[in-house]
Amino acid sequence: MIVWLFVPVAYLIGSISSAIITCRLMGFPDPREQGSGNPGATNVMRIGGKKAATITLLGDLLKGLLPVYVAGLMGVSLELLAAIGLAAFLGHLYPVFFKFKGGKGVATSIGVLLGFSWALGFAFVGTWLLIYKVGKISSLSALCASIISPLYAWLIVGDASVVMASFIMMVFLLWRHKSNIKRLINGDE
Repeated sequence: MIVWLFVPVAYLIGSISSAIITCRLMGFPDPREQGSGNPGATNVMRIGGKKAATITLLGDLLKGLLPVYVAGLMGVSLELLAAIGLAAFLGHLYPVFFKFKGGKGVATSIGVLLGFSWALGFAFVGTWLLIYKVGKISSLSALCASIISPLYAWLIVGDASVVMASFIMMVFLLWRHKSNIKRLINGDE
């Protein structure tokens, strides 16, 4: 029964904003008040450059990966693992420490997928890289990789709870990127 505590702990870990902490420590403005206003690696890149963006990206990825990976090492069921991954992801999107205003979730979702299966996470990243190489648009790459991730989850992991978690993350990623989608449709992205 104590393993169910992993779910709220994963949410709290997900609620730690790598972007805000990185910007504070490096002396940059709050990413919620500069650039796009999104506390994520892309906006941190605009505000503070590659080093700050890389730190933010790694922090966001790790807060998705670590709770799932550690729980997996403890032998929890795939159903609980899926709940832990979703909790970390939702913590990033709706962080309790920052008035429930978080990032868009791409890096954290990659971390969660890596925690489910290294192959699953790398399939997402590989798709992102391939589409980015062709189109040079980060948001389009993330959206396409996200859309195909439930299929990857089914083919690689083959468990309904992991597929459902991938699907739920995809829905939230599409929702959080709705302004990017509008700009892509209009040719402004």
